[in-house]
Amino acid sequence: MRIEKDSLGTMEVPDEAYYGAHTARSLKNFNVAGAAVPPAIIQGLVRLKWACAQANRSLGLLPTDKADAIAAACRRVLAGGLDAQFPLDVFQAGSGTSSNMNVNEVLANLANETLGQPRGDRQGVHPNDDVNRGQSTNDFFPSAIKLACLALSAPALESLGELIRELKKKGVEFADVLKSGRTHLQDAVPVTLGQEFDAWAQALQKDVLRIRTAGERLRELAAGGNAIGTGVNTPPAFRAALVRELNAITGETYRPADNGLEVTQFMTDFADFSSALRLTAMDINKICNDLRLLASGPNTGFNEVVLPTVEPGSSIMPGKINPSICEAANMACLQIMGHDHAVSLACGAGQLELNTHMPLIGGNLVTMLNLLDRTCRMLAAKCIAGLTANRAVCRRHLEASLGLPTILNPRLGYDRVAELVKEARSTGHTLRELVLEKKLLTEADFEALLQTSTGPNL
Repeated sequence: MRIEKDSLGTMEVPDEAYYGAHTARSLKNFNVAGAAVPPAIIQGLVRLKWACAQANRSLGLLPTDKADAIAAACRRVLAGGLDAQFPLDVFQAGSGTSSNMNVNEVLANLANETLGQPRGDRQGVHPNDDVNRGQSTNDFFPSAIKLACLALSAPALESLGELIRELKKKGVEFADVLKSGRTHLQDAVPVTLGQEFDAWAQALQKDVLRIRTAGERLRELAAGGNAIGTGVNTPPAFRAALVRELNAITGETYRPADNGLEVTQFMTDFADFSSALRLTAMDINKICNDLRLLASGPNTGFNEVVLPTVEPGSSIMPGKINPSICEAANMACLQIMGHDHAVSLACGAGQLELNTHMPLIGGNLVTMLNLLDRTCRMLAAKCIAGLTANRAVCRRHLEASLGLPTILNPRLGYDRVAELVKEARSTGHTLRELVLEKKLLTEADFEALLQTSTGPNL
């Protein structure tokens, strides 16, 4: 162990640790969530501090050797292999001060190592005076969450796009599969199985747009506003220089906040983004519920689609197969919705110049994005891609559907169709059988009527 000193006194720190006294103290204080701040947020902080070091150097606020050493330390962390140096619990000091100082200490010690100084040497690169120059946790931690969300949005949207593509493929494959539509879980007018899949794909395409639109608002950063957004202790040119360096490092297009105080106090843009993720989960959940209904049975349910078999469905009933992938996706979607509720509560819980629930907001958003990514990939590959239509059952249900009278009504008249419905109920015959038997329509006319009943998308 080595002994380090901070403003509260001395602390023992493991010799091999790159973090310092503040982190060691926080490790003793916080262990509620049992999970560390997500690496994506740590990486966001590191990129911001890299940009800040570059900006401070360009403005003459940080010597070149220190700025270069901090930049090298940032690149080293981003290269991987140092995650163990960021162990702090996600439920910590409300603005994320513990983790911000954790990052400051690790980068300072890595930079000192580059300059030939020992770990913990505050006379070399100082965690506060140098690494944290021009910064406050209050503006940097929410900015790091935004970087994390936008970075994780890319794979999540890619997975969502993969799911949409698989649904569209099934829309084409099943375009000719006529079946009974259902409203209130009762027979309704005809539809094609392909139209159902196309509708699901369209719903998810709207979700993609919602996520992208909400994500654009996350490009406005509090970084450079310092403690409450006024930019105290920084020159007027600092914010623009910081964002310019960040954009060069990330290849993204972030922008300084229009009002530094507003973006430090109000977490509404996070709530908006979280809501877009929740709405996506709601739609996926609905799709999974529909698939479970359409695949129900197989002998006592709808049995209109056959889901891929991924595992035995029961430990006691031989041969039983369950919609396991859909069930797993259902649970993931419900979890996303629950995380959104926590995010919305936290976003509305700020006081005066600061919201002190940012680690919860960031941790939940990262979890939601990761869940969405993995859920969409699982559904696309293990459910939708291998799903097949039970064409014979779809046709049987269509011919037995009480939705057919609506289609026959314009051709045969309300009263005549009502008589046919009564006869079908009393005899067990289908409307198709009765219409053909009584020569009210030819088979070709009946089929043409069905084909036009589903609209121009058939």
